[in-house]
This record gives sequence, C-alpha cells and structure tokens, in this order.
Amino acid sequence: MSTLEIKDLHVSIDTEQGEVEILKGVSLTINSGETHAIMGPNGSGKSTLAQAIAGHPAYNVTSGTVLLDGEDVLEMEVDERAQAGLFLAMQYPVEVPGVSMTNFLRTAKTALDGEAPTIRTWAKDVREAMENLEMDQTFATRNVNEGFSGGEKKRAEILQLELFKPKFAILDETDSGLDIDALRVVSDGVNRAQENNGMGSLLITHYTRILRYIKPDFVHVFVDGKIVDSGGAELADRLEDEGYVNYEKTEATA
Repeated sequence: MSTLEIKDLHVSIDTEQGEVEILKGVSLTINSGETHAIMGPNGSGKSTLAQAIAGHPAYNVTSGTVLLDGEDVLEMEVDERAQAGLFLAMQYPVEVPGVSMTNFLRTAKTALDGEAPTIRTWAKDVREAMENLEMDQTFATRNVNEGFSGGEKKRAEILQLELFKPKFAILDETDSGLDIDALRVVSDGVNRAQENNGMGSLLITHYTRILRYIKPDFVHVFVDGKIVDSGGAELADRLEDEGYVNYEKTEATA
C-alpha cells in the first residue's frame, strides 16, 4: 500500500503587492484506494494545493512536507514527481500544437516507466481505453487538446490517467464544463483506474454532482487556505444544503 502524506503545508505566491500566503497549514493523509474530496468556496486555495503538490513554479512552499511513501516530493523535479506516481488532471488542460495524442501518450509512458511499451500491447491498451471513454479513434491522430471541446479535453486527461497508472491522482475540478453524459463517462474512467490499480484520489470540486458517481471515503471542507472540517460522504450532502457560509463566518471571526 502507498501513502501520500501532506504535513502542515504552507504555500504563498508572489504578487505586485508582495508575497501572499494561500495555504496556511494543510495536513492530509491519503492511502491507496481511498478517495478524498476537497470542497470549498472560490479562492479558498483548493487549486493551489493541487499545483503545489504537482510542482508548479509559481507556488512557493514556505514550510511543511509532502511525502510519497516516505520520499520527499518537494525535493523532486516535476517529471520525477510523475515518475514517483503522482498525476495531476488539470482544471484547464493546455493545447500542444504539433504533437499528436499518439506520440504524446507513448513518449510520456516511456518516460514514466523507463522503457517503451511494446507496440502491439500499447496499441491495444490505447484503443480499449479510448473505447471505454467513448472517444472516437481519430482523436489518436489529432494534436494534444488542439481544437478539443472542454469535455473532450477532460476525457483526454482521464485517458492519460488510465494508461499511465499513477499511485495517486489529483483531480482539479475535473467535473467543470462537463454535461451529464460526459460527467458519467469521465467518472467511470476514474473509478476504473482506482479499481484496477488501487489508485488513491484527491478530488477537488465545488459541487456534489460528481460525488454521485465517484463515491468519496472522506470529504474535507477547505476555507481560507486550510481544512476546517472533515467527515464522510454525508458532509457533502450537508454542504449542498447549507453551503459554506457558516464556515466562512467562523473563519472571519477566528
């Protein structure tokens, strides 16, 4: 079993007004096979947590640790974090003109595993994964995310997730911009990856609708850069009814 352990993480960004602290002491432990949902209002720092774990250079970790099976993630380069078993499904996947999906997927898989997958097995795996995600096979020849709709970009992210087989996936608002059918397909892909590979998931979302398809083991409420409450799936239902206003009032008066 693998463990992703975040301990008292503080993260800031540089602005024209100076350094601004966004994360103010986040601690969280995720084990293999677990799904942890993080919910909170806009601007609470949820995406900052995702980007800091992944190694985005715009986010400065000022204190705290992130350990993957005891190894210090924060000392790793971005590619080393991926090789160690971390995967970030981005809120806004970027276009990569001139690079086909086929070339990107195989090159990335080779970099992650340290050796190229066999052509026959790899072609079969890609075809089956695309069929499961209800993606037309012509997507394999198109440039990465170029001209893709929002839903197509999210399916392409989950295609990578299924093929790369990470230990832990960080899903940053994967449900944004998805219609009901696409949400179901994408959620099924996440569930398959978890069932087949024992993957742990950190699912960042504003809404409970994706949690109807991806059942969380734990739900954490994120306000003003820190976790202010945790519970089971029932906490998400309460948030749907009550919102975050009571938590925000508590933090404002703290």
